[in-house]
Amino acid sequence: MSQPLNDAALDQLFRTARSYNGYTDQPVSEDDCRAIWELAKMGPTSANQLPARLVWCTSDEAKAKLADCCSEANKPKVLKAPVTVIVGMDTDFHEHLPELFPHTDAKSWFDGNRELREASAFRNSSLQGAYLLMAARALGFDTGAMSGFDGGAVDKAFFADQPAVRTNFIMTIGHGDPASIFDRSPRPAFEKFNTVA
Repeated sequence: MSQPLNDAALDQLFRTARSYNGYTDQPVSEDDCRAIWELAKMGPTSANQLPARLVWCTSDEAKAKLADCCSEANKPKVLKAPVTVIVGMDTDFHEHLPELFPHTDAKSWFDGNRELREASAFRNSSLQGAYLLMAARALGFDTGAMSGFDGGAVDKAFFADQPAVRTNFIMTIGHGDPASIFDRSPRPAFEKFNTVA
């Protein structure tokens, strides 16, 4: 039976964790990226779809190419972060379901229904991006998920050879510089946005 995490773990994952705009010079290695993925991939998606397609921008060349697709405010974040991950979504994810969900013919649920595939790819790749963020935090890294980019330009630059893949969002990963953040924005009480039915 699962037990609640202790306060230190909850702080690291949620309560004191922040979205960083800048990072220290401490590197993030390819082994670190792989460790984050190995944890994040365990998060559930509908019928184990796993539609996210990730590009880990670690080289100066990849960072510059991605920064060119970003808003002026986000360009320096991408250029200075040790890693920026592009979280893409594959609308042809169903082609992999015979391997990923072998219990039944799940591929047939999506054959010929692009609208359903797009909705499902967006929903489940967003989940995977959130798992990626939490996995990075769990392993001692800081993150900065963001919009503020030209999705079509990112797709052209990084997914041109995969026409079924489109960008969902991007996220920096590193060891956060406390000077790069401002005071936490408000988090409302339960009653403001919740209803118990």
